[in-house]
Amino acid sequence: MALQPAAGARDLNPREVEANRWLCDRLAAVYRLWGYAEVSPPAVERLETLEAGGSIQDRELVRLAAAEPLGLRPEMTASIARAACTRLGQRPRPLRLWSTGSVFRTVEGETGPRFEERLQSGVELLGEGGADPVAGDAELLRLLLACLRQLGIGAQHRPVLLVGHHAVLTALLEQVPLEQRLATRRALIQYDPLALAQLPLPGHQTQALQQLMRLRGDVEPVLYQLEQLLGPSSVLERLAQTLQLVAPEAARQGVRLQLDPSFQPHYELYDGLVLKLVCQGGEAPVAIASGGRYDALVTRFGDQATGLGFGFELEAVRELLGTEAAPPAGGDPVLVAWASGTDLTAALQLQEQLHASGQAAELLHRPCASEAEAQAIARQRNCAGVRWIQGAA
Repeated sequence: MALQPAAGARDLNPREVEANRWLCDRLAAVYRLWGYAEVSPPAVERLETLEAGGSIQDRELVRLAAAEPLGLRPEMTASIARAACTRLGQRPRPLRLWSTGSVFRTVEGETGPRFEERLQSGVELLGEGGADPVAGDAELLRLLLACLRQLGIGAQHRPVLLVGHHAVLTALLEQVPLEQRLATRRALIQYDPLALAQLPLPGHQTQALQQLMRLRGDVEPVLYQLEQLLGPSSVLERLAQTLQLVAPEAARQGVRLQLDPSFQPHYELYDGLVLKLVCQGGEAPVAIASGGRYDALVTRFGDQATGLGFGFELEAVRELLGTEAAPPAGGDPVLVAWASGTDLTAALQLQEQLHASGQAAELLHRPCASEAEAQAIARQRNCAGVRWIQGAA
């Protein structure tokens, strides 16, 4: 019998589980305040849904052996968008939904493809067609900042909110010959100057694209340079309006806004605003949230509504905050210990009394020779203290 979990899967210890639950509860409290309702998309979906119209590569999907093409969800946006356009299609817009659960994908490892499981929590905002996109984009970013406040993530974690826009990058690539746009886009997104230099482009165009690859930083100077490159642009105007609505609160929380026109998330779901939140971990930067606008995906499911959302990588957040080493206080139980068999009834009654008062308590399953021995056992079990029963009537 196998003694280890599958490659890419992990056994979580009680502290990790408790920390994950605490993070989920904290985020859920914020989602509810903003009017979001919880949904639970299926872990198993048809591959056609999981591929999201070609936005997610087939090689990244975890397939199942079944009579029809099925797989495990690599993210939850496509499943929620499908449900929002079908079973929830008659609900009034905007439709605000949130979910928490595991996602699964295949990744390339040193020895070949391997399975990977992650725990995510996030929101999806399905708006009505014709709505002002600035309102939805601003709500999403402000909600993300509210979540950071709730989690206690601030200036001490050096958070950077990367913001890009699919349409801006598309407009910047219009000067590139059509047959080279896909490769150029890939090189820019992957920050690969060598791949960019090898493309059969005129020297002045390669130089301009190399400058574009380095174009990222504070919002106002980057917007200015984009305006010089693109001229008057409604997309840039809306992007500037959105960031103006977010910048004061981001500054107050110690979150740096960074505009990066060549940034795109891992999955190609998005066709508008895109975002990634990166913090400084103990040894290296760690991405804890990402998302964006996916109007085209909603249209594929037969709805003319709009869609946008983000998801937190909960284990990355847990490691950033150190909640495994220092989980939320107040949950450690006391140990109910007893001296002899005649004391067991009283020990069980005391345990129930403690539970009724809201105090966590666990029962020792064997008698102890002394209270000192019970104290030593409590320390080994990380209990908050001992309630000692001896000589019960």
